[in-house]
Amino acid sequence: AALLTVTRKRGAASYAQTLQNIPETHVTTLENGLRVASEESNQPTCTVGLWIQAGSRYEDAKTNGAGFFVEHMAFKGTKQRPGSAFEKEVESLGAHLSGYTSREQTAFYIKALSKDMPKVVELLSDLVQNCALEDSQIEKERRVILKELKEMDSSLEDVAFDYLHATAYQGTALAHTVEGTTENIKRLTRADLASYVDTHFKAPRMVLAAAGGISHRELVDAAKQHFAGMPVTSKEGSVPALTHCRFTGSEIRARDDALPLAHIALAVEGPGWAHPDNVVLNVANAIIGRYDRTFGGGKNQSCRVAALAEEHNLCHSFEPFNTSYSDTGLFGFHFVSNPLSIDDMMFCAQGEWMRLCTSTTESEVTRAKNYLRNAMVAQLDGTTRVCENIGSHLLHYGRRIPLEEWDARISAVDAGMVRDVCSKYIYDKCPAIAAVGPIEQLLDYNRIRSGMYWVRL
Repeated sequence: AALLTVTRKRGAASYAQTLQNIPETHVTTLENGLRVASEESNQPTCTVGLWIQAGSRYEDAKTNGAGFFVEHMAFKGTKQRPGSAFEKEVESLGAHLSGYTSREQTAFYIKALSKDMPKVVELLSDLVQNCALEDSQIEKERRVILKELKEMDSSLEDVAFDYLHATAYQGTALAHTVEGTTENIKRLTRADLASYVDTHFKAPRMVLAAAGGISHRELVDAAKQHFAGMPVTSKEGSVPALTHCRFTGSEIRARDDALPLAHIALAVEGPGWAHPDNVVLNVANAIIGRYDRTFGGGKNQSCRVAALAEEHNLCHSFEPFNTSYSDTGLFGFHFVSNPLSIDDMMFCAQGEWMRLCTSTTESEVTRAKNYLRNAMVAQLDGTTRVCENIGSHLLHYGRRIPLEEWDARISAVDAGMVRDVCSKYIYDKCPAIAAVGPIEQLLDYNRIRSGMYWVRL
């Protein structure tokens, strides 16, 4: 027993020391507003990337899809490296180039050997400041994107989440899809794409983040050399700010009985990125857990929803989510089920929500907090994940929040906090619902709404 106690204490100390010994994140702001942030380590490789405050939320109905189009065009040559010369130069370094666009941010990043960091910064600078946007390449990528849109339509989970945003934030910018509409992709011109770049790819909206075997001073010197001339504002002299996106309790149903399975997503309005309630809601989601029929465990799984789903064959998969934006969010769950199991699965999932609001236990919270700690430490794996963590944090929070601080926030959560915060966001609230597939059994919205509270005597 004494030996076990010593072993446990050594393990706990090792975890705490791991959080404390993470290298410091250095942040320097250039005169033009570009933030340069890095975490130095002894890795032989590094990941350097640009995180930009731009995405589909900054587009209107006519330009929706421009950001996604620009992301495609960014890798198709610059004014200094026309055609495939840009990609060939990246490949000559043995590097990996990637990028993505979301509703509120766009990212381009390169993973390479640490010694090549100055060259990587030069390439990223060329990518965002001198994108060629050649007409021939635009037409080629237009066909590629249209093909991608058709393929995305076959991913019913993605379709359900796009519908969820469309109904929850109807009439606002968050209702837009990231990829844009087929009609927009067909008619967007070079002038539209150039206007998007000129408006959004500005120094104050960017974070140059790096992680790996690099020196922060050398990173700053490279940034000054290649980004110092980047303008602060667009030619019009202003950069669009976020507009408020009002949440609406409503639904979208896309019934198709020819499909084998139904995809159902239900959500209430959650808090924005920086709100402290997010930590508690993430603990709540960890209590709910997730389920996939291909997983092991059977009906003995610790998560009640997973155990019930397995025992009664309620669904093929189930997953909660907490999607945050600058000033709002979607807190909910998504499940895939047979047509005749929809009602039972919805009853089970909403019942778990009500149980979180009324009778969460300390043992569940302890298990959930351990799960979150494990997921948090996993962020330390690889320079790319660390680099993305740095870039996203500076855009969302204005600073990189240390893992030690996250651990303290998680540790502070107890069962009472989970009950209070879940009641605040879930209990007796009007949800947004998106349903795709053979959904005849999905009950009327008012019936689902009645499942958002319990009549307690």
